[in-house]
Amino acid sequence: MGVRTGLVSVTFRQLAVEQVVDVAAQAGLAAIEWGGDVHVPLGDLAAARKARALCEDRGLAIAAYGSYLRAGSVDREEIRSAVTTASELGAPRIRVWAGTVGTADAGVGDRMAVTRGLAELADVAAGAGIEIAMEFHRGTLTDEVDSTITLLLDVGAPNLTTYWQPPVDLDDTTCLQQLEALMPWLSTVHVFSWWPSNNRLPLSGRESLWRPVLKRLAAEPREINALLEFVADDSVTQLATDAANLHAWV
Repeated sequence: MGVRTGLVSVTFRQLAVEQVVDVAAQAGLAAIEWGGDVHVPLGDLAAARKARALCEDRGLAIAAYGSYLRAGSVDREEIRSAVTTASELGAPRIRVWAGTVGTADAGVGDRMAVTRGLAELADVAAGAGIEIAMEFHRGTLTDEVDSTITLLLDVGAPNLTTYWQPPVDLDDTTCLQQLEALMPWLSTVHVFSWWPSNNRLPLSGRESLWRPVLKRLAAEPREINALLEFVADDSVTQLATDAANLHAWV
């Protein structure tokens, strides 16, 4: 199937939905992950329908609904609202966060709450034919590979998947090892070049990482999303350059 390129809408929180669609289409990207913070707020079905229609107009797919739900601390009403919003948006998956504490600081109770929360999210979403995908992120139980795989196996839901993104200051080799370990459950990669720490570079600043990552994704028989996020200086011009590089490497 190969790699589907796209944009995470939170990259341009300052732009209106129409402008985000323009930017993605002009950059030749294929899909958008719509964020639940600004562009498509939780429960705002009119905003979801609008984003969907604008994307359809320009031939853009919906990669995901990027919610900010944190498994283990959301109630059933919020879960239902997220699933309804994602359905209206036409999103095949909802991105969620695996709790509020990192692996090193999590107690047994934290892990149980997140595992139960993910199971409930996956169960409700399955009724609408939607996936739940965990953000791979520090400060959560998906801050490293073993903990992420444990969650996936403990929940055991066929519609629970994971994202991956390069953790801050992690070298290329270790990043590729992480990617390989998560590959059986991987739906999406967030693509950005930060180095050192969270200094934003043009995507080409980490070509040594992204070329092998994209080559590995392309070897999979299924479609995996490679979504640009956090461009240098929040610049639309930089996004166009990064997208051109992304397409050249894919």
